[in-house]
Formats: sequence, structure tokens, C-alpha cells
Amino acid sequence: MAKQTNIRLDDEIRAAAEERAKRRGLSLQGYLADLIEQDVNESRAAFMAGAQAFLGSYASAFEEELGEDRYPGLPADTSCQTPRNAA
Repeated sequence: MAKQTNIRLDDEIRAAAEERAKRRGLSLQGYLADLIEQDVNESRAAFMAGAQAFLGSYASAFEEELGEDRYPGLPADTSCQTPRNAA
């Protein structure tokens, strides 16, 4: 469900944004929504890439410190057991 958000823009910024929206065949609202969505998606992608790099850099340290206990609290031999949530 989409929600409405109101923003205030200086006259110069609004005019420039309207011109850019027009060149893209968008309304001002559509143009601004696209900009915000793009920024959010880029931030999410940057975070995920950073998290992946971090885990990759420290994977051996985590494994050395914590081992490969994928199901803490279960018996060590879980080769024939299936987690409750598994489909």
C-alpha cells in the first residue's frame, strides 16, 4: 500500500526537478518517488555487499572460534535429523 508524503522544495529546486521529470516523461511525484526508491535500493545493496565482504574476510576466524555448529543446542550428530522448520 502506498502512502502519501509531503515535502517542501525551494522554487529553483522544484523547477529543476519538474524539468528533469518532464524530460523523463514522469510527473514530479513519479520522478521524486523514483529517486527515493533508487537511493534506498543502492543503500541496501551497499550494505549487503559490505556485510558479504566482512563475513568473507572473517569466515576462518569465526569458524575457528565458533566451529560449524549450524544448530546450537542440538546433539552434535545431526546428520539424520531435520530441523523443525525445514520444508
